[in-house]
Amino acid sequence: MRLIRGLYNIPSDFSGCVATIGNFDGVHLGHQAILQQLKKQGEEHGLPTVVMMFEPQPREFFAPDKAPARLANMSEKLQDLASFGIDYVLCLPFNQKLRSMSADQFIQTILLDGLKISHLIIGDDFRFGCDRTGDYQLLQQAGEEFGFSVEDTKTFELDGQRVSSTRVRECLKANDLDSANKLLGRPYRMSGRIGYGRQLGRTIGAPTANVILQRNKLPMTGVYAVKVVEISVSACHESPVLDEAGEIIEWQGVANVGVKPTVAGIPEPSLEVHIFDFPSLEKGGNLYGKRLSVEFCQKIREEQKFEGLEALKAAIENDMKTARDLFNN
Repeated sequence: MRLIRGLYNIPSDFSGCVATIGNFDGVHLGHQAILQQLKKQGEEHGLPTVVMMFEPQPREFFAPDKAPARLANMSEKLQDLASFGIDYVLCLPFNQKLRSMSADQFIQTILLDGLKISHLIIGDDFRFGCDRTGDYQLLQQAGEEFGFSVEDTKTFELDGQRVSSTRVRECLKANDLDSANKLLGRPYRMSGRIGYGRQLGRTIGAPTANVILQRNKLPMTGVYAVKVVEISVSACHESPVLDEAGEIIEWQGVANVGVKPTVAGIPEPSLEVHIFDFPSLEKGGNLYGKRLSVEFCQKIREEQKFEGLEALKAAIENDMKTARDLFNN
């Protein structure tokens, strides 16, 4: 899969495509159904598939304080899309210029001149252009005039309800990991590179890997029993790191996802993972700069503020015991 940032980076020999437009936050089962729909049309038209998205997402542009937490950061989203065999992701900057573009200009500049669109898959509630004046009907009319077809996305339901990113967020917030995983079609996870934190954990007997999340908000908080896999990433593709026998290296551990309420400092989203029985730095265990994927298995408790380091240390020791018992049972 190839990532194209901005219309000006579309290859000069680009000869057309089938495309869809959306946030694809979390790439849940509903998104996956759209991607399968897109792949089918790509095969029938003999053209590459394109997923078009915006950064920031429109709601983040118009009301950043009220925009919901993302289920996945940009890197995670690209990995998920690549796993479904999409050919291109076109990422357009959502700025004042794009926000001011009329619906007709959007069709001409982006769909016709930029993508040379042949077939478009879009929801019938999709709105675009300045003041959201463009809609599904306008796209159909433009398609008849300029020679491209427009297809409605199929509604995907689970247990009688439409699958959506909002439903996944609600499940995560309510500590219903099982339902969230059903909507996603896989366990919920976060990933990122390991950076240097304040290295407080090692002073209280629980060294942690500080996962850089690249998020402004979190869809969930608390202490969780987790499974951890080291991954390698290249050209929008990720794969687990294997041992000498060709097996995936998976660790168990406990993680805190939140804003570090006990230790003084600037509150910011963080994910700190203590991996059970991982070798210390002195014994060659070094994860700095590597990328980890953290799968959330079960919530142990809410994140909370403690009176001091001794109380924090006692709580962490109890968390580790609880997590080990969960995995052993």
